[in-house]
Amino acid sequence: MKEKGTSDNSKKVFLVIKLVFLAAVIALIVAGKFCTTADTVGETAWALVPPLVAIVLALITKEVYSSLFIGIITGGLLYSGYAFEATIDHVYSDGLIYTLCDPDDGPYNVGILIFLVLLGIIVCLMNRAGGSAAFGEWASKHIKTRVGAQLATIFLGVLIFIDDYFNCLTVGSVMRPVTDKHKVSRAKLSYLIDSTAAPICIIAPVSSWAAAVSGFVPGDENGIALFIKTIPYNFYAILTIVMMIALAISGTDFGPMALHEKNAKNNDDLFTTPERPYTDSANEKVSSKGKVIDLVIPVIALVICCIIGMIYTGGFFSGESFINAFANSDASVGLVYGSFFGLIITLILYLVRRVLSFKDCMECIPEGFKAMVAPILILIFAWTLKEMTSSLGAKEFVAGLVENYASEVLFILPLIVFLVAVFLSFATGTSWGTFGILIPIVVNLFVDSDTTMMIIAMSACMAGAVCGDHCSPISDTTIMSSAGAQCNHLNHVSTQIPYALTCAIISGLCYFVAGFMRNPIVPLLIGAVIICLIAFLPKYVSDKN
Repeated sequence: MKEKGTSDNSKKVFLVIKLVFLAAVIALIVAGKFCTTADTVGETAWALVPPLVAIVLALITKEVYSSLFIGIITGGLLYSGYAFEATIDHVYSDGLIYTLCDPDDGPYNVGILIFLVLLGIIVCLMNRAGGSAAFGEWASKHIKTRVGAQLATIFLGVLIFIDDYFNCLTVGSVMRPVTDKHKVSRAKLSYLIDSTAAPICIIAPVSSWAAAVSGFVPGDENGIALFIKTIPYNFYAILTIVMMIALAISGTDFGPMALHEKNAKNNDDLFTTPERPYTDSANEKVSSKGKVIDLVIPVIALVICCIIGMIYTGGFFSGESFINAFANSDASVGLVYGSFFGLIITLILYLVRRVLSFKDCMECIPEGFKAMVAPILILIFAWTLKEMTSSLGAKEFVAGLVENYASEVLFILPLIVFLVAVFLSFATGTSWGTFGILIPIVVNLFVDSDTTMMIIAMSACMAGAVCGDHCSPISDTTIMSSAGAQCNHLNHVSTQIPYALTCAIISGLCYFVAGFMRNPIVPLLIGAVIICLIAFLPKYVSDKN
């Protein structure tokens, strides 16, 4: 009885904390009515209020759709000066609709949604054909431990370095049967997927991220060449991969993740919380004729087709070099082309092998679409929230802060840039948007004076953007990782944040050291040693006692 009473009291305390935070959020929104007008919020700290409202509400209420929408409404109210008609017009016309119709970003966003749908259909086909189940059985014979399942997931994530969206969904669909077999929680799988997707893309010279970063470099500077030079200084990306491997080998977990992993190992419960995403897909009929090749061939075809699609959009078949084709590629269009032809190859394979009938294949089209409705809805809301933030001048506000104070803190500038990038990416949910704001500032600041500091600061910007993206509930990569692992989105966010913040603190220390030493080796060694101590020391102490 005493334990139950303690549990009830803790629930009451947590409820009070929730109500206090909700009251604070409401007070902040209401305060805007009296503290701001439509003319005074632009390019000020108020521009960051809408995403912060959405993030705080999502973490407190555990409900992502309404939280994102309230954040969007907050942005509309601040932009319009709390005028009803102007708020509605800005939220829908300039927000939700413009997000998908904007001549600059709209086609890219729609392309990502089409890619999601096509990939959902392919995953549905692989599941119904029995390819996923057959691969799970094969892998369970060769991967015999939880450590092996986690390391295999990391290895596959590192191999698929072309694009983070593609990485998230492909690794999730391939490794989910394996990690489920070895009782790895869905939250841990989401963390492994998310922590290989963006980090490996940001240190791979041939990727959609390398192309994006090179495109943000102003003037006559060679963007790809600068990108390659930043790789050794990208402490967060490298140390995140080190941390995943160390945690997997040591078996150490902390924060909310420890509860999820304990529950998966001891109670066979992969989810911990009551929500069971994608339970309908788990109950669908599966062909008994499926073999491992029914998963391997579609995945390989998808990888090859997506690479060809991306270099095609970059002009490779019109005479451009492979590297330049990637630098100039349109990832959105390329992934749509690749996933479409990957789908055609998958359909032909299953029909020729008679694993599925034509009717079964056609039934997978709406089923695959339905499986992607949740991530599509969250993505559209997240993109709209970014549009609200942009319309309030968040980019200009942050850029002004960095430009005004950069010259006064030269030696700790990499650390400052890293922290600013973390906050901006967390608040806006976009890594690429953060690159676009900070990289031109850093390059222009040092291009004629200190090339080494420019490279370190550029890398700090990229690392901070990835870190903030990892922590943010409104990040599209975070959303994709939840979808790939078929994990409750907020479970993924809440379990990943302690890991990301730990690595962020260590990376911040590395950038502080690098600002003085101007060498990546010593900071990386310091960071790697600290991570190994965090991962292995608790187990060593526990075993000794």
